[in-house]
Amino acid sequence: MKTIIGILLVATLLLVPSRGFSRDPFILGIAPHTSARVILEMYQPLRLFLEKSLNMPVEVVTAPDFNNFARRALAGEYDLAVTTGHQARLLQSDAGYLPLLTYKAEFKSVAIVARKGKIHGPKDLSGKSALGLSPSSLVTLWGLHWLGDNGLGALPVRYVSASDSVAQLVAAGDAAVGFTSLANFQKLTPELQSQLRILAESPAMAGRVYMLNSRRAPREKEIDAALWAFAETPEAKHYFESNKLGGYRKLKPQELKAMDRYAAETRKALLTRGDK
Repeated sequence: MKTIIGILLVATLLLVPSRGFSRDPFILGIAPHTSARVILEMYQPLRLFLEKSLNMPVEVVTAPDFNNFARRALAGEYDLAVTTGHQARLLQSDAGYLPLLTYKAEFKSVAIVARKGKIHGPKDLSGKSALGLSPSSLVTLWGLHWLGDNGLGALPVRYVSASDSVAQLVAAGDAAVGFTSLANFQKLTPELQSQLRILAESPAMAGRVYMLNSRRAPREKEIDAALWAFAETPEAKHYFESNKLGGYRKLKPQELKAMDRYAAETRKALLTRGDK
């Protein structure tokens, strides 16, 4: 009997929010720019800091691909969505999300090829294949434009779920070219990075942006202040340094509006593609 009572007591305690937490968690949604495991590790310090600052449970979640992430964000599943500029613009214009901040480091997309391969310029890609992330990811959209601008619009493109997978497959010769962000390319292991080289690089674009769901607007100032306070912690500074992000900054006027072209393509892709 004592054992049963003890089990029931533990179960009851698990159902009661600790430290006065509200029952509903604050959902921090991170676009799938890398594997789910890496994302959970990367954002663990921020999760813990927000949990303490906001006095509520915080969960870090992602999605199988960028299309799914955008759909879930548009459906309001995230309280704070961290995603690239074109999706941030889509969330702002179509779902009323509020832009809070971005990173100081420039965001660029790159086309990568095997270092010892035979691809030395766009013309060498004729008859080959390419790799991207989800069709609605910013790096892939830029890559598709780059292919089209170089007369390679018909090149077959396959999609994988993470940037490190793109790099590994290109290095292994499973595709002639792959598209990823410059930041993720720079984060590859030295061994893998040494097997690759950058064939082309995009202009600077709006990178990952922190977008607040409008239902959390009453706490916007509090959440914004918590993010800036986190930026001063040793954990955040290590995160910024290790990922070459430079810290947080406010968005420039019209910075998201400049992403309208890519946002429109993402909207179209979400309407026409059947992947759920």
